[in-house]
Amino acid sequence: MTLAYIGLGSNQGDSLATLQSALKQLAEHAEIEVQAVSSFYQTKPVGPQEQPDYVNAVAALKTSLNAQALLAVLLEVERLHGRVRDPNLRWGPRTLDLDLLLFGEAVIQEANLIVPHPELCKRAFVVYPLVELAPDLVLPNRVTLKACQAQLDVRDLFKIVEQVA
Repeated sequence: MTLAYIGLGSNQGDSLATLQSALKQLAEHAEIEVQAVSSFYQTKPVGPQEQPDYVNAVAALKTSLNAQALLAVLLEVERLHGRVRDPNLRWGPRTLDLDLLLFGEAVIQEANLIVPHPELCKRAFVVYPLVELAPDLVLPNRVTLKACQAQLDVRDLFKIVEQVA
């Protein structure tokens, strides 16, 4: 079983309920165990600001799937939640966004998958929830998650106190 971390995000519809639903679907998969889920955070969108704020979180998964198979599951869960990928709109609004952030110690450079996620250390809405789950994590490039955290601006990162059960 490989320990993987995924980022979750939504800014369309009932985002909290969408993230909870996605986590439930992942937990129901025969080859995925949801180990832990961070707090949920409200954040400003990356890219165009003329869209609603996001709700973001990170989940730790144990899986017997390989990275490509896990990615396929994530994309299917997105699709089942109404996600339509528009190749002309990179940072647009979305019902659900699931990103494979880390897959064990693997470093993957493939056309459709780069792990660790190339923007991981640049995004407070990924690093702060990840620190909740794995505060002493060292990335495959030997950079600590705490070092990433120290470089980030958190003015637009707000922990959501009330969470859906």
